Amino acid sequence: MVRLEKLLHLFDCNTPEAWSATLFAIARDYGFSHTLFGIVPSKTVPFETAFLKSNYPGEWRATYDNLQLHSVDPTVSHCLGSMLPIAWKADTFKGREQNEFYEQACGYGLRSGISYPVYGSSGEFGILSFATHYFEHDANSKCFDALATLSLIRDYVFESSKKFLQNAYPPPAHIKLTPRELECLQWVMGGKSSWEISRILRCSEATINFHVSNFKKKFNVQTRQQAVVRAIKVGLIIPS
Repeated sequence: MVRLEKLLHLFDCNTPEAWSATLFAIARDYGFSHTLFGIVPSKTVPFETAFLKSNYPGEWRATYDNLQLHSVDPTVSHCLGSMLPIAWKADTFKGREQNEFYEQACGYGLRSGISYPVYGSSGEFGILSFATHYFEHDANSKCFDALATLSLIRDYVFESSKKFLQNAYPPPAHIKLTPRELECLQWVMGGKSSWEISRILRCSEATINFHVSNFKKKFNVQTRQQAVVRAIKVGLIIPS
């Protein structure tokens, strides 16, 4: 499991360069030598204008951008229509154009990996990709072993990137939670499920889900983990 202080360090970075270096270091801890994160304020904004940071080989990025290869990149089309990650390997790429695209990527050490869609509560859209030069059977084993952790990293990466977006908005500064909502949020931060929290607080699981739904609305987020991230950021809860 990734150490929380490493993820929180993303918020301390004051420049895109320091931020991306921190992200790349986190990815390397999981065996991914290459990482890419790109985000736009909405799906209607051309992805070519995205806030984008990667340590992909420069020559490959130049080729990708110049030829607008996002139009044949299956990870982009998948993330545009799904909330689920896509683990990619040779058979992810269908047809002549996509096969040629994959062979080019392999030539730069991007043989296998996993891409996560990023959706923000204000319409933001992005992609976070972790890549490796390993052969596909090794890489996909690594991906699925770390699936939940990489999803957690995705949430922290998205929240901490907002200050670098041209149209970024600050996290809510004056959120008021009820004592029960705050208690539930703290247990969520501790990794507890709704069922587990209901046993701890001696109430029904439906009641816990009601409180969780309320604090997600107050933070204007879609997931409970995003609520935890924002609550830490504004000082409502402190990680132990």
